[in-house]
Amino acid sequence: MVRSARQPTIVDVARDAGVAISTVSRYLNGVPTRRANRERIEIAIEQLGFRRNAMAAAMKSDRSHMIGIMAPVLDEFHSAVLERLATRLRQTGRVLVTYCHGGDTKVMHEIVDFISTQRLDGLFIAGEAPLRDRTDDLIRRGTPVIFYNNELRGLWADRVLVDNRNASRRAVNHLLDLDHTRIAIIHGSLDASSAVDRLAGYRDALEAAGVPVTSDYERDGRWLPDGGYHAMEQLMSQSRPPTALFVTNYRMTIGALAWIKERGLSVPDDLSLICFDDIEAFPLMRPAITVLSQPVEAITNSLAEMLFSRLGDPSLPPRAMTLECSLILRDSTQKLSPDAER
Repeated sequence: MVRSARQPTIVDVARDAGVAISTVSRYLNGVPTRRANRERIEIAIEQLGFRRNAMAAAMKSDRSHMIGIMAPVLDEFHSAVLERLATRLRQTGRVLVTYCHGGDTKVMHEIVDFISTQRLDGLFIAGEAPLRDRTDDLIRRGTPVIFYNNELRGLWADRVLVDNRNASRRAVNHLLDLDHTRIAIIHGSLDASSAVDRLAGYRDALEAAGVPVTSDYERDGRWLPDGGYHAMEQLMSQSRPPTALFVTNYRMTIGALAWIKERGLSVPDDLSLICFDDIEAFPLMRPAITVLSQPVEAITNSLAEMLFSRLGDPSLPPRAMTLECSLILRDSTQKLSPDAER
């Protein structure tokens, strides 16, 4: 079917989706709609190339149709969340404005200063401890905030998080099932809720199995490749080095693997390894890396739906959604050899 040169309108979207104009209007304004209707509307928007006139819409309301997202880094996980959110919001005539602070506290505060001057309709944020008071101020001034990845407990905000503690417990239980007891962890900076919960899950599993929890096998890798590298150096220089390793993000895992390769060691023959996070390269490596995979698609869909419902009813009480991670078994773990030192 040949389309005219004119820009498609909400009427065209409603016709092609087979729904009422009011249904499309509710969808575009963030009011929750039935899933079947939402899917038909999204298909029609994509096929028609419909783009909401954000300026005209803003003039008719007190909304800018701009949504912010504040992330520490644009790594595999955060980039995947950002890409999917941008697509989802674009389909409703909204723009996703991205801020990245790189873990620099000064930059974090500069970003919040800038955000405070903007008319954002909402903000997705990976909660940062240094910004607790500033984030609370944004919320009190009326900016809807939704935490992902990390949260700041006690603030009046919505949350979409994964069950870090239970996922980590499952990973360590897998290593225990393979007869490992000298299991080390390289965790992230403990000012982040995800790092605290992943470390807690590691300790939960050891304690439940009657394995002593010792600081000898716990190292802070600061979420960074060089942090993972130096943590490995410290762990493996002990008189009784670990036989298994749980690393709580992929960047630290890259650093750990670099150290292992430099020393001529191998995974899993010398050390079984599990990473919290999956990246495209891990299944292709030899050995392929066993991982805890975060449900990125479910995270982004939940973030979008939570935002839309919040915009539709600002009086809703704070809500929290917790999603499960998947343990994907590959080749980087194996049963502890009977003749290995215990």
